[in-house]
Amino acid sequence: MRKLITSGSPFEPQIGFSRAVRVGPFLAIAGTAPVAPGGGVAAPGDMYGQTKRCLEIIRQAVAEAGLPLTSVLRTRVMLTDISGWQEAARAHGEFFSEIRPACTFVEVSRFIDPGWLVEIEADCVADES
Repeated sequence: MRKLITSGSPFEPQIGFSRAVRVGPFLAIAGTAPVAPGGGVAAPGDMYGQTKRCLEIIRQAVAEAGLPLTSVLRTRVMLTDISGWQEAARAHGEFFSEIRPACTFVEVSRFIDPGWLVEIEADCVADES
């Protein structure tokens, strides 16, 4: 069974992707940008605020897939300026300090929207016990 989860992003139908896809116990969450609830960029110029917003969207996708946040096994944090990694890491730690998924921080040259400083991907697996 394949379950598609949407965040309502206008890019989803245009590009042909889902915010997240669950197949059996596995959930893959696409690159998640700091989109404000009403659209536009959340926390402009603020690495911490943007990272927190990305993680809020991810948390919502995980919940919509019927999984707890503890199912996250890996995150990939992509930054346009790696020197801001500590602010991104602070937000990441607020969500995952007890869960401690495998995590990678990388620098990228840019995103679709030039106001985005960060995008985050996540992989999850349901506890089968």
